[in-house]
Amino acid sequence: MPELPETETIARDLDRELTGQRIVAVRVTRADVLRGCDAGTFTARLTGATILGASRRAKLIVIALSSSDAMVVQPRFTGALLIDRGDLDERERSFSTLHLTLDDGTRLHYRDIRRLGTVELMDPDRWRRYAGALGVEPLAAEFTTAYLSGVLRSSRQAIKTVLMDQRRVAGIGNIYANETLWHAGIDPSRSARTLDEQEISRLHDAIIDVLRASIAARGTSFRDYR
Repeated sequence: MPELPETETIARDLDRELTGQRIVAVRVTRADVLRGCDAGTFTARLTGATILGASRRAKLIVIALSSSDAMVVQPRFTGALLIDRGDLDERERSFSTLHLTLDDGTRLHYRDIRRLGTVELMDPDRWRRYAGALGVEPLAAEFTTAYLSGVLRSSRQAIKTVLMDQRRVAGIGNIYANETLWHAGIDPSRSARTLDEQEISRLHDAIIDVLRASIAARGTSFRDYR
């Protein structure tokens, strides 16, 4: 499943390639990936809007629109946002659940083979509530050693479980929890509250270092993300 480095890579690519484009048509072929509205409402709210930019929050890709809506994509296991300028592989198109046609003729597909991911249009109030329930971003200034210490010292759960809790730290999943704990030399099964301050400081630095290096490498390649 794409985690922070993968979704950050996707968001940066989309922001660079699609910002300023107007959506001239929308087609939904698999409405079961939609959340919060039906295909007709989704189409009506998107058509005519301009893409203002793309960003990431936790493991989500957020496409900001001139209508004030945000198109929020949670790829989960097999979801992907693919830019199609006429050269997209037909197999990828066959698993497209919806696509947006932009004013230069480009299409943006949401491809999801298993259809476990979701696409939701959120108005500003809905997005504020949703994003507000997520934890601190590990690459933000707020993610200090003191913050991490408070999170860990308040939990009896395994340290790996705590790192993957999106309400506490946003964007880390199985891949990067394992990687950062290995770099910090900490057993993933240890109770979070048993870490001492030196270990917490080492883990804090490992999280930041691993995530930055992984973004620079454009994420971890696996079957449904390259």
